[in-house]
Amino acid sequence: METVDYITPVVDDPYTFGAIAAANALSDIYAMGGRPLFALNIVGFPTRSLPLSILGEVLRGGSEKAAEAGVSIVGGHSINDNEPKYGLCVTGLVNPTEMVTNAGAEPGDALILTKPLGIGIITTGIDQRLVDEAAISRAVEVMTALNAGAAEAMLKVGVHACTDVTGFGLLGHLREMTAASKTGAIVHFENVPVLPEAWPLIQAGVVPDGTHNNYRFLKDYVSWDSHLSLEERLVLCDAQTSGGLLIAVPREKKAALAEALTTLGVTAAEVGQMVQGTGGRIHVMRSQDERVQDNDLQSPS
Repeated sequence: METVDYITPVVDDPYTFGAIAAANALSDIYAMGGRPLFALNIVGFPTRSLPLSILGEVLRGGSEKAAEAGVSIVGGHSINDNEPKYGLCVTGLVNPTEMVTNAGAEPGDALILTKPLGIGIITTGIDQRLVDEAAISRAVEVMTALNAGAAEAMLKVGVHACTDVTGFGLLGHLREMTAASKTGAIVHFENVPVLPEAWPLIQAGVVPDGTHNNYRFLKDYVSWDSHLSLEERLVLCDAQTSGGLLIAVPREKKAALAEALTTLGVTAAEVGQMVQGTGGRIHVMRSQDERVQDNDLQSPS
């Protein structure tokens, strides 16, 4: 299997940016249940305005994160660009009979999320110098964490579908899963983990354009609980960098997956379930105790 991804800086420190970009690029392999083998660097860098020592730190961060994943960076390509960009083209290995896609989810599956939301909001706050060092450290910890353990756990247990949660946000990637699987989904807002540092920022209007775009795109696919505020809705659409895996697991295997994730040091939350439905319809409820009407999960007109 082959995948490619690159990003612009989300933090100021070049080494950390390189590590985040590498973890982000590796995530697509993990989401399919694959094992990354080797990678190529993809670089855009303003050589006339920034010293090459900064690029060296970016590449060092990417190389060391790749090494953590057991991946060798065997080459790459660079161009002169107006803004730094970095990522990887990754080659991985997967057993075709074990490959996990976003198209196999079934009604009744539990939805498990392995990283908290709010990264897009916090990185926007970082760009605007509104985030303290503790919040930056927490966001970096989340973004640099590899999804290797989550991938290993889901392969061990056997799951129906998976996607990584990145630029389209939780609901955007879930919408892709429901459309590909020809199902609907229910999300319980109160069960969704969110980095606490994101809330004061979003309440102050610090929201990336990508998150707003996701929210607008999803208006025809998501039915919202009327008690949810705009800020709460936007969090579920927040564009993530190097987010977690969203896994659809048969309910009878949910406990086994939770145990496997815990054993491998992965913190996860059950955020909803797949249900009967067509057209990629999602209903978001505040709590798990509320009920949804069947007609709310039909295709939008």
